[in-house]
Amino acid sequence: MQIRFQNSPKEVKGMTTAELRENFLVQSLMQADHLELVYSHYDRVIVGGVKPVNTAVPLKVEEELKANYFLERRELGIINVGGDGTVVADGVSYELSKLDCLYLGKGTQEVSFSSKNAASPADFFLMSTPAHAAYPNTLMTKEAAAPVAMGETATANKRTIYKYIHLDGIKSCQLVMGLTVLEEGSVWNSVPPHTHTRRMEVYFYFDLPAQHRVFHLMGEPQETRHLVMANHEAVISAPWSVHCGPGTTNYGFIWAMAGENQVFSDMDPVAIAEMK
Repeated sequence: MQIRFQNSPKEVKGMTTAELRENFLVQSLMQADHLELVYSHYDRVIVGGVKPVNTAVPLKVEEELKANYFLERRELGIINVGGDGTVVADGVSYELSKLDCLYLGKGTQEVSFSSKNAASPADFFLMSTPAHAAYPNTLMTKEAAAPVAMGETATANKRTIYKYIHLDGIKSCQLVMGLTVLEEGSVWNSVPPHTHTRRMEVYFYFDLPAQHRVFHLMGEPQETRHLVMANHEAVISAPWSVHCGPGTTNYGFIWAMAGENQVFSDMDPVAIAEMK
């Protein structure tokens, strides 16, 4: 498990492209029959990915957690962006089709991931946060997430938002999680741009063709930087950082947040004309 420490706005202003990517970009999350994890000191989240192809992959406890099992003091959100898959949690099987979400609460001891078909394996994105209480393990399909259409074709941000783990959805300690799918012809995400100092955020991009990229904007609103990102890559967004950007085609992205406020609309908007 990689460990990423926090960076201040002052540090980030002086970073090279390579340094920005080293600190904030998370690559190679979906490797065949492998669990990849990154521990970030922003709200102590763990970002992960697992692509079970030929065998079931267990969620093993990491030495750095100093725990008897991974979710002894943590909760976990899982979203599948690949083929049909199965998550087994303490002997209970949960079937996840593409864009379905599973929440596993504090105290869940044994977890494993598998795919229904090796030719079309599941791609499970993981986000784990510290937890102070145990909430029930809960599966939610994309249809049950009450999709909401937003944006306009004229401004290239027509999209559908799916909310899974939030105040009015699956209950959690601090984790907030869902996804957005942009329609053909739309490329801009997270408009209007915003920050929220009460929580950090992770974006994970998916359904982005191999020849295309997303130009993810980050940094302070008047001191922006950018990361050029490919399919199945994630970015760690600090509470002081904006998180938005355009792609060279339409795509989808998972948004996952941790912090002291679970209200989805809790954000500090930034006028596009004020960004620099």
